[in-house]
Amino acid sequence: MESLNNGSGFNEVELESFQRQIADRFQDLGSVSSDELLSLPWVRKLLDVFLSCEEEFRGILVNNKGRLMKPPLDRLIADFYERSVKSLDVCNAIRDGLDQIKQWQKLMEIVICALGHRNVNKNNTNKRILGEGQVRRARKALSELAVGLVDDKDSSQPLALRNRSFGRNNNSSNSQSKDQHRLGYFRSLSWNVSRSWSAAKQLQAIGSNLVSPRANEITATNGLAMLVFTMGSVLLFVMWALVAAIPCQDRGLQVHFYMSRQFPWAASILSLHDKIMEESLSELTGSVQFPISEEKERELRQRVQEMGQVYEAVTAGLEPLEKKVRELFHRIVHSRTEGLDCYGRGHNSE
Repeated sequence: MESLNNGSGFNEVELESFQRQIADRFQDLGSVSSDELLSLPWVRKLLDVFLSCEEEFRGILVNNKGRLMKPPLDRLIADFYERSVKSLDVCNAIRDGLDQIKQWQKLMEIVICALGHRNVNKNNTNKRILGEGQVRRARKALSELAVGLVDDKDSSQPLALRNRSFGRNNNSSNSQSKDQHRLGYFRSLSWNVSRSWSAAKQLQAIGSNLVSPRANEITATNGLAMLVFTMGSVLLFVMWALVAAIPCQDRGLQVHFYMSRQFPWAASILSLHDKIMEESLSELTGSVQFPISEEKERELRQRVQEMGQVYEAVTAGLEPLEKKVRELFHRIVHSRTEGLDCYGRGHNSE
């Protein structure tokens, strides 16, 4: 690559540093075990990585606002902000998915309460008492949970929701009320997606025409064209990974990532993409049989215990993830507004 340092404020060293940081961060995301991949803590970390990259990207644009109106950068910047607007609908769909997880969590709670109930008998030893009513409630909840998981799996090839991603329900009504108040200004951006909305099509729209800049474009923009392409690719991947991790409408994951491995960050992102695509499916409901005989009680106890562990894990994880998705939504809106403002000032200064 030719030297990009021509006294305009952005140089090759800054570009390489930005790309290397992205490579390192996504390599770290991909270094986790299969159990951690797509878990709630992992998704939060993914969003933290994106927010950090976006903040650096935004800072570079602000420092180079005098170049934003010059072709071909003006078109590339406009395309990036169009992708960012499209990503807001993915954030909306993810929020809907988190609400769906909360409903599944309620069903898990019913099963845990029904089948995990213990009484103390006359000999002061713990003994599980499973009455017909408890078994009936558990069976009904498991059936509804299984239907929900099957419906989600059918709309989310090749990945289904992993059992560790189930949600919590603490103070959900109060939280929803606060969210609606805080996001009142962005009502027009559709907090809830329509029934005809498709995650797969939205991802395709975000990635449409996202191609690496030509050599003359890199030279003409002093390397900023590569910066914009890099951030656009990060945006597309993060939205794709969110759709892979959280249930939403028509979440097909067959999105093409057009990135050459010669880019410092491409290998780590493509490796993480392949790891997610290869991740095996898991289902919660298993093969619990009713009515339950005494010899099956130990197996049932183990299953209920495992379900309880899932429940506790997501109790600690879902609310922070909801907050992080809201932060992502607001950041994208704010950054686009700030970017267009700089874009306008650059135009007026011409």
